[in-house]
Order: sequence, then structure tokens, then C-alpha cells
Amino acid sequence: MEYLFVGIGGIFGAVSRYGISKWVGGRWRGDFPLATFCINITGSFMLGLLSVLFTKGGASPAWLKPIATTGFMGAYTTYSTFAFEIINLIQDGENGIAVRYLLGSVILGLLAAWLGLTLGEYV
Repeated sequence: MEYLFVGIGGIFGAVSRYGISKWVGGRWRGDFPLATFCINITGSFMLGLLSVLFTKGGASPAWLKPIATTGFMGAYTTYSTFAFEIINLIQDGENGIAVRYLLGSVILGLLAAWLGLTLGEYV
């Protein structure tokens, strides 16, 4: 049954990622992969926050954690696209953008996860 819950969350996470990518992509014309960047940073924050909220326990049903964390957040964030975009930027000679994207994603992703964990302690 847990696999079903993960799958349900995954459907919503993948559709959310696709929708945000289309929305941001329709508004951003720069070479920087802003859509994936925003998705991964917000995903890092949300996974940090959710992990604390689920760890604290409380009234959440047991099936909600695999839906929200492994399912939704796992499908919402995308390391493979992140890696692919960096390779493409390098192949296109956009080394400066590739480095900023790589470092910005890692540093801000870690900061966002920490902020989510910290906020979760106060909720």
C-alpha cells in the first residue's frame, strides 16, 4: 500500500514540476535555468520543513509522509535535470553560468533545507 501512496504523491509532484517549469519558462528568457533552480530550492525548503513536521509526530496519518516526502517531493525536485542543464551550459560555452548555477543551487539548496528544518521546529 505504501507504494501506491508514493505513486500518488509522485503524480502530483511531477505535474507540479512540469507546470512550474512551463510557467517560469514562459516568462524567463535568460540562459540561466531558472525554472529548475526555483523548483530545487523550494523543494529543498519544503522537504526540510516536512521532515521536521513528520518527525514531531502529531495528528498526521501514517500514509501522508510517503505521499508528501518520497512521492511528491521526490518527483517535484529534479537532480537529473539539474545535472543535464549544467552539462549543456558547459557544452554551449556558458561556463560562468554553469558555475553560478551549480554553486548557487548547492549553497541555496542547503540553506533552504536548513531554513525549512529550522522553521519546522517553530511550527
